[in-house]
Parts: sequence; structure tokens; C-alpha cells
Amino acid sequence: MATTRIMPLHTGKGRSVAEALRDSVDYMENPLKTDNGEWISAYECDARTADNEFYLSKQRYASITGRDQGRSDVIAYHVRQSFKPGEITPEEANRIGYELAARFTKERYAFIVCTHTDKAHIHNHIIWNSTALDCKRKFRNFIGSAFALRRVSDLICAEHGLSVIKNPKLSPGRDYGKWIGDRRQPSFQDRLRRSIDAALEQQPSTFDEFLALMKESGVTVMDGGKHLKFFAAHEDGLPDQEKPTRCNTLRGDYTEEAIRERIAGRHISSPAGRAPDASLARSPSLLIDIETKIREGKGPGYERWAKLHNLKQMAQTLIYLQENGLDDYAVLKEKTAAATARFNELSGRIKELEAGLAANAELQKQIVNYSKTRATYVEYRKAGYSKKFKELHEADILLHQTAKKYFDGLGLQKLPTVASLRADYAPMLEEKKQAYREYRQAKSEMRELLTAKTNVDRLLNITDNRAERETERRTL
Repeated sequence: MATTRIMPLHTGKGRSVAEALRDSVDYMENPLKTDNGEWISAYECDARTADNEFYLSKQRYASITGRDQGRSDVIAYHVRQSFKPGEITPEEANRIGYELAARFTKERYAFIVCTHTDKAHIHNHIIWNSTALDCKRKFRNFIGSAFALRRVSDLICAEHGLSVIKNPKLSPGRDYGKWIGDRRQPSFQDRLRRSIDAALEQQPSTFDEFLALMKESGVTVMDGGKHLKFFAAHEDGLPDQEKPTRCNTLRGDYTEEAIRERIAGRHISSPAGRAPDASLARSPSLLIDIETKIREGKGPGYERWAKLHNLKQMAQTLIYLQENGLDDYAVLKEKTAAATARFNELSGRIKELEAGLAANAELQKQIVNYSKTRATYVEYRKAGYSKKFKELHEADILLHQTAKKYFDGLGLQKLPTVASLRADYAPMLEEKKQAYREYRQAKSEMRELLTAKTNVDRLLNITDNRAERETERRTL
């Protein structure tokens, strides 16, 4: 269980941007609160110099966009994520905080996560830069961001086998349940999402079967034109829909592409209007090494909780093994190895594609720069490389020389056309998107199998190889 709060960070009176960032980061990284810095992680920055890196990105943002950082602007976003006492370890809390920041920012903003253990409840302090990694845009706080952050946190907690607050409050008088779709009068979009979930729960094998199930439920389907459209089914006490809703405007798990992927089994969805219930989770979490924790000074209360936790996790492990036909240890071991290999294969392929896309984009940019500045450089050469001419056209000349040096470094005898590079870019990008979809599925499957195998190994005392267990734990 975790509560969350998001707080935009401003410079404040009498402070510069650099000072405000330094003060916030210093508080978060306090060694007395983070076990001498053990529970600190970072993304796209070094935790030791994060404040300076954030500040430099803002200077680059001003240089690229021409927009200055005003005193009223948000320079970073600070999130506090607090966990139920005794329910989580600092290591897992830090991992969950990292995952929360990565999902919420879509990995477009640098961030650091500091887990504090100085209170009875373990809690994370997360700060992400308001300036994006490409330094061309900024994170904008949006209406309902507190709810969105809460929901992502709840999903992650449920995935890790933690409890979820059933009726939290976002602000005085605002019930959390009303934000997740449990309203007295649901919108037409909410009703269509529920109909889609209900149809998919019947496991149609094709998209046409899905549409037939939608029609059977009372939804009017318009699939003859350019866009797939729906009219919500009639419900007593609710108004009938007068104008159709395009399927793709439902977004997320409910676009036509996402529905096709859910039918094909390549997409794991979060059904609309349903808060995750940790008690229904089938994927087990790792068992706790109780003896080690007791030696670290945990009290009898923690020991009682840990034993109960382990019993629950072993029950979930057994259910998971039964539901997936993994009652043979050799089969479990083989499937775990195969899932890990598949995950590593996809991870490596994605890195290759990202490198190829980056190289393609860079070559396109240099060819464009070279073409735009070629006439200027020819004039420069005709002028006998005049210093006066160079002073007047220094930017173009430097761009041209940089591009030429880049081509020489690649050993290019003949430059490809930008059109051909764009033609090569498109299929690589599409392959990367498909690989990412498979990667997320493979990662989830690998986690579940590794967790189940680790729990079985500990229960049956099959191996005492601590290094191997530690490697698996880090992978999870």
C-alpha cells in the first residue's frame, strides 16, 4: 500500500534555480535518511551531480527554444510515495519508486529516487527534471495528475503483491473512486470501454467475432467507413448516445490496434473503471529471508508479519504453478531459462534498432546541413578562405565542415539521399514498436517465472548458490 503526493518545485524568493535544485536534492539524498546513500537510484543522470545536470539542461533548453526560465516556472517535480509500515523493504521500495517515475514520465525526463528509512514508514522522495532529455520541451502538470500518479502507483503496488488503498482521498470532499470511473452517470466513453472489456472477456478469436459480441451486447457498430465507430448500448436511467464515438478516441487499451493486440494475446490491459485488488493477484512475490532480517535488528512484530507474508506468497506461487501447468520442476526451470533468453534477445534487438535509428537520424541531419550550407562554403572557398567572409558566415561554415567531417568518419564515398534514409527509418521504427510490445510481455512473463522458481528453490532447498539467487533477485 502506498500514498502519493506530487508537488511542483519553484525557485522561491531569494533563491536561484541552481540553489533551489541543490537544496531539494541535498534533502532527498541525506545519508542519515538513505542508509548512507545505499537506497538512491537515478535515470539518465548521476545522483551525485543531478542538480547540476538539471540546471545545465535548462540552459540548453533556453538556448534551443529561445525561452527563458521565468521565476514562476516549475523547475522540477517532487513526489512523495509512502508505504505501509512493515509491508516493504527499502530495496523494493526504491525499485517501485523508480518504476513509478519511469512509467509516469514515460522515460522522457531524468529523475532520481531516494528511499528514506528514518521514519516508521518507509517512503520515497522522487524528483524529476521539468526539462525533457532532448531539452526541447517541458513537463506540464495536467488536470488530474494527482489521480493519474495515484493510479500508476496502485497498479505497480498490486503487481508487486502489495496492498492497495481501497478508498483514498485526493482532496477534501473528492472520493478517489469517483475518479476511476465509479460515477453515478458514466460517460458514453466509459460505457463503451466497459462493453469492450466484457466482449474481450469472452475471448473472441478474431476481430470480427469481437464486433459480433459488441453488437450482441446492444452496442451499435459502424465499421463500414474510414473509422470504426460505436454507439453505447441503451441502459435504463441513462441517456442514449446521439453522436457516435470513434474507437481510436477511447485511447489506451481501447483503440482498434490495442483491441486487436488484446485478442491476439500480445497486450496486457488494465480494464476501465477497475482498481487493482492485490488479494486477487495470481503472480507471486519473492519470499522474505526472515533470519537475515531478524539479524539486522527487526523485532518480533516484523517476524510475525514476514511469516504470514511468506505463507501468502507460497500459496500464490502454488496457484500460479497449477494454473500454468508447471507442476514439474524441470519444466519450470526450462521455461524460466527460455523466458529469460527471450527477454534478453528482445532487449538486445531493441538496443540495435535504437542505435540504427539514431545513426539514421543523425546522417539525415548532417546531409541536410551539408546541402543547406554548400553554396556558402563554395563562396568561402572562392574567396580564398577569407577571414572576413568567415566572420560573416561562421555558423554556416562550421555546420558544413562538421557535416563533412562526419561523412569522412563514416567512410562515405557517395551520400545517400534523405528520401532513401527516411524509407529505411520507417520499417526500423515499426519493428522497434513491435519489439517493445513483445518486450513488455516477455518481461512480465520472465518476472513471474523467476519469482516462482526462486520461491520453489527456497522452499525445497534445491540450491544454496547465493550468487545465483542474488542475480535472479536483481533481475526481478
